[in-house]
Amino acid sequence: MSSIEIRKTGITKLDTDAVVNAANTGLWEGGGVCGYIFRDAGSKEMTEACQKIGHCDEGSAVITPGFRLPAKYVIHAVGPRWSGGEHDEPKLLYSAYAKSLLLAKENDLHSIGFPLISAGIFGYPVDKAWQTAIRACNDFIQDNLGYDIKIVFAVLDGRILATGEETLKEIAGLKDRSRNEAR
Repeated sequence: MSSIEIRKTGITKLDTDAVVNAANTGLWEGGGVCGYIFRDAGSKEMTEACQKIGHCDEGSAVITPGFRLPAKYVIHAVGPRWSGGEHDEPKLLYSAYAKSLLLAKENDLHSIGFPLISAGIFGYPVDKAWQTAIRACNDFIQDNLGYDIKIVFAVLDGRILATGEETLKEIAGLKDRSRNEAR
């Protein structure tokens, strides 16, 4: 049965089939989540794999091996930079999650770890980022009832975790913060 949960942990520690990198359009090694993923996967190998792909548009996603990570694959999803919400940011962020989940399904992956895309250095407000993230993941589950996937959000900050748990309850109708199936 498919599920969505939020954990206070580093994304590179997740033992999921794939983890999602909050990537930039050039797929370069960056700071924050992106920097940790490149470093822990093996910067040289990840850089070479990303250079072969070359580019990823905002709102889209591409996949590489996970190299030295516990996860077999890394899905590089490019969320938008926050510019006040009037430049298709919600649509682009939703699309980044949706395309990541589609890539997971196309590659027969049944567990995926997400950061809160765009909420770091891209400046997306945390509450709005959670609303879009949970809605996109819940919609994917509802639209793919025959496909089981475990979705795990990895966050490090207690305030961000609490906001995510509340949003998960509101959108997915879950009573407990983790280990509950989306309906």
